[in-house]
Parts: sequence; structure tokens; C-alpha cells
Amino acid sequence: MIDEHTEPTKRSGSFWRELPILLGVAILVAVLVRFFVLQTFYIPSPSMEHTLNIWDRVLVNKLVYDFREPRRGEIVVFKAPTDWQSSGAEGEDFIKRIIAVGGDHLVCCDDQERLIINGHSLDEPFIYTDADGKQDPAADQKFDVTVPAGRLWVMGDHRSASGDSLEHYEQTEGNIQAATIRTDAIIGRAFTIFWPVSRATWLSVPREFDDVPDPAPAN
Repeated sequence: MIDEHTEPTKRSGSFWRELPILLGVAILVAVLVRFFVLQTFYIPSPSMEHTLNIWDRVLVNKLVYDFREPRRGEIVVFKAPTDWQSSGAEGEDFIKRIIAVGGDHLVCCDDQERLIINGHSLDEPFIYTDADGKQDPAADQKFDVTVPAGRLWVMGDHRSASGDSLEHYEQTEGNIQAATIRTDAIIGRAFTIFWPVSRATWLSVPREFDDVPDPAPAN
């Protein structure tokens, strides 16, 4: 027969003995999730305005590119190449939009000042527009490049305020390696703004990228 007077005491003692284990497991799961699956980042600069504003916080999927390659139009967080980093900011993380992937032929610009990817002119309604309704140009310099295999051409949506592939292409006088990032430098894909709540939204790929064809096979 169960002693109804002592059983609650036993259960209470058991709970307090198990509590450190439960807390330890919870902390371990949180660390594993952060390290391998999801991570939060805040936006410190205007380079992606107004898709991402300063102090927005985004959630990044760190696992997705273990199963597939990065795609045009996705917003990614990556370890910046050494030449891209601010002085004294070793290991600096950047966030940009993928414009072209390995093998893509990227040209600036068509007669409407749009980027051309594999012969297709790309409309970019996400590019920064100021308070007077003036939109940044797609690029401030003409260029004609083919992105090397295993690398990505990335740009900020606020083109005039972004240290990105175009800026480093110009600074290195056309060095395509210096202007692009390695795919294995990517930390993950930013897929949602979660803070502030008033700006919470999914960061989906703009439909304008849907019609961009794959690059023509090399001869």
C-alpha cells in the first residue's frame, strides 16, 4: 500500500534531483541548435536597406546549404574575405543578396540600366529607394564577368552604401576572384526578420529571379 503522506515528498525530492539534468539537456540542445541549425544576427549597417534596416534581427538557417547549393536571390550571411573586412575586424560577418552563381555570365547593363544574367535582364524592385522616390542604379560601372565555379557574386540592396562584389571588382581593377566569395564561406541563409515585431516578415526570393536561365554549357 502506498503511504499517501510520504509519496508527495518523494516526488518533490525526485523533481529537484532531476532539475539540473533537465536544465543541462535544455542548454545542450540550445547550443547544438545555435551551432548547427539556427542563429540570430543583427544588421549593423545600411547596406541592405530597406529590405533589412539597421538593428533588424534576422534568423539564419545554417543547415540548408549542406543539402543544396546557394541560389540567386537568396540573402546570405558569410565570413567576409580578408580584403573585405574592416581594419581590425577579423572574422567579420557580412550579409548580402546572391545575384549570380558559379558559371553565370553577368553584364551591366542593358538599355534600361538593368543587370543582365545569362542574357536575361533582371528587374530589381528591392533596390534601395530614397525618401524622394529615387532608386539606386543597379550598378555604377559597366562590367562583363563570368562568375567562377564555386564562387558567388553578391550585392547589397542599398547599392550606393554596400561594400560588395561590385565595389571590390572596381577596387581590384577587375579581379573576379577578389570580387566574389567562396560558397563554403557562407554561414547560412537569412530567411526571416523576427525583430522588431513591426517589421517581421519572410525573406523569400524575389520572383524576378525565377526567369533567369541557367548558364550556357561551356564549349
